[in-house]
Amino acid sequence: MSASEFSSGPRRFHFIGICGTAMGAVAGAMKRRGYEVTGSDASVYPPMSTYLESTGIKLSSGYDAANIPADTDVIVVGNAISRGNPEAEQALRSKALYISMPEILKQYFLRGKRNLVVTGTHGKTTTTTLLTWILKNAGADPGYLIGGIPKNFDGGANFTDSDFVVLEGDEYDTAFFDKRSKFLHYLPEVAIINNIEFDHADIYDNLDQILLTFSRLLRIVPDNGCIFANGDDANCRKVVANSPSPVVTVGLGESCDLRITEIRYSAEGSYFKLGGTDFLVPMDGQFNVRNAAMAIAAARFAGFDDATIRSGLESFTGIARRQEVRGEVRGIKIIDDFGHHPTAILQAAEALKRRYPEGRLWAVFEPRSNTTRRAIFQQDLVAALAEADGAIVAAVPDPAKFAPEDRLNPQQLVADVNARGTESYFEDGVDAIIDRLKPLVKEGDTIVVFSNGGFDGIHGKLLERL
Repeated sequence: MSASEFSSGPRRFHFIGICGTAMGAVAGAMKRRGYEVTGSDASVYPPMSTYLESTGIKLSSGYDAANIPADTDVIVVGNAISRGNPEAEQALRSKALYISMPEILKQYFLRGKRNLVVTGTHGKTTTTTLLTWILKNAGADPGYLIGGIPKNFDGGANFTDSDFVVLEGDEYDTAFFDKRSKFLHYLPEVAIINNIEFDHADIYDNLDQILLTFSRLLRIVPDNGCIFANGDDANCRKVVANSPSPVVTVGLGESCDLRITEIRYSAEGSYFKLGGTDFLVPMDGQFNVRNAAMAIAAARFAGFDDATIRSGLESFTGIARRQEVRGEVRGIKIIDDFGHHPTAILQAAEALKRRYPEGRLWAVFEPRSNTTRRAIFQQDLVAALAEADGAIVAAVPDPAKFAPEDRLNPQQLVADVNARGTESYFEDGVDAIIDRLKPLVKEGDTIVVFSNGGFDGIHGKLLERL
């Protein structure tokens, strides 16, 4: 589908699943550019509904074929939409022009731009937000798409007239009719590969399939662009070994093209040198130093000097749900963290123990993602949770979706963590978790909740009941 096909005709767009962060941002931007936009979602609620209605977009709550106006030119189908959705079925029956959200991005917002795409199993949201803020703080006013809630911005996505667009490049599939990774639509001038591990077991059968999709990304980086890859990660090195585009490896190892050295931690955050130049990122942990190093490398490539980059880093205020302090009660800190992959949990626990050494670190883990609900990480999660001083593991949500032999066994996980010397318990439900924690935690302790969902409002309930 060519750009001319879009520019020559379609004016009326209907978004199925419009209240998602990216879908809503794109729909609003289309409306501001003069297109007619309608949309629907399973449940329409603030703040996204308020924002969309303020732009003049007509919203429908719930899915129904009648929600699609008869004169619609293009139907945009969100990633969360599957076969059986009444509006998706209507799009198929009517032989309408239907496309994915990444394809809309590509055709309307990314062509001709300097697109900086951040990928990897871990650290995408943090690195994307750091890089976006560096450019924003420098006055570049970049467009951006971030899969989280950045504190330096009003929302997770915005599209501007700037030459720069910074995108969190997800390896997840694009739509029910397009199983390619989303990042293959993003026309990258720069591709950052933070790390590569197995994840998304609902999409990929094995690590080789994930390596293949990353290798496809490298094929669309132009020869005047650049790939910044984690030189300490064997899977990253494997993927970039035969890259047709320029590659710079970034990391701690002596073989890396751009080396991170002299890391030290303080109350202000993490100090380090990158290529011999001093930087400070107001975040904890080696993994956040790596995220910052990637953002610095990409910003340098984009033409920004170290003084400008340093100013952006030092004024960065973080991301919701990444080691976020939700409150403190009786001297006990409650931390919210999005970590759900074993590596992310382990790294966050290490950083939090360094940050708050005065008491015990309690990890509360909800196995909620499509991968952690499976037995794939049964053993990897043991080492991750054993890094804490104590652990509580919740029940697997919707366990009937997986056969018992394919499902994570939280009771066995707890037994294995206990065997490693870390006090651990299985509790079914938030009330039971809090009841278990209340007599165990003391002043100076830290509770970190690991979940990629709302976890039944556990953070507020902990603050209230403790």
